[in-house]
Amino acid sequence: MSIKVAKIFRHTIKSVGSESINSVDLHSGKTMPWDRVWALAHYKTRLPEGENHWLPCSSFLRGAIAPNLMAVSAKFDEVTETFELKHPSLKTLSFNPNEDRDLQEFLFWIKPLCPENGPSPASLYKVDDRGSTDTEYPSISILSLDSLDELSKKVGSELDPRRFRGNIWLQGGEPFEEFNWIDQEIDLGNVKVRVLETIERCNATKANPLTGEKDIDTLSALQINYGHKDFGVYCKVVRNGTLSCGDQVILS
Repeated sequence: MSIKVAKIFRHTIKSVGSESINSVDLHSGKTMPWDRVWALAHYKTRLPEGENHWLPCSSFLRGAIAPNLMAVSAKFDEVTETFELKHPSLKTLSFNPNEDRDLQEFLFWIKPLCPENGPSPASLYKVDDRGSTDTEYPSISILSLDSLDELSKKVGSELDPRRFRGNIWLQGGEPFEEFNWIDQEIDLGNVKVRVLETIERCNATKANPLTGEKDIDTLSALQINYGHKDFGVYCKVVRNGTLSCGDQVILS
């Protein structure tokens, strides 16, 4: 059975906009370039003094508490560091997070997508040397379209991959086969990664990325059918290389 890389996504602002890309250069011990570089802090976020460092996801506004954010799509220009953000209920926004005026326009734009009675968006928090992943270590997530197809059959509806905010989507294996790869190294094209742990899912996956509305209880579906709430695995890069859609996956 031939397993290949089917999709690659990055989320340059954590929880605000998925972007599909065709290839990416990965580096040992690093997160995916431009993935989760910024995160949406609110007025209760305790930001560190001095140099920015990794903070847990509970520090930020995210899809688990603001499901409307799940319907944001993004395009990011790496050269100009400019975003184009779209949402079905808002006008398209172009902005540069490094420009104060643009940042204020973004915060005004994003506020209607945040809970009315929750903390308001206050700033974009940037960690330069690594992304604000959900793990304390610099991780990249691997997920399976075959697993997604099986879960879709369980819930009786075709699930959009963007619900799960994954980086690398594979196709051609057995459903949930990736759970057997823990502590193993695998080759993704000329990149090598070590699979570390499964990913326990949160309420963000209940929201439809086309509408931002909660419509499917993915967590109950996982628990009832599989006895856990895990979907996908975290890995770390152990050999540099360029990853592209269509690359072959080889298990060590």
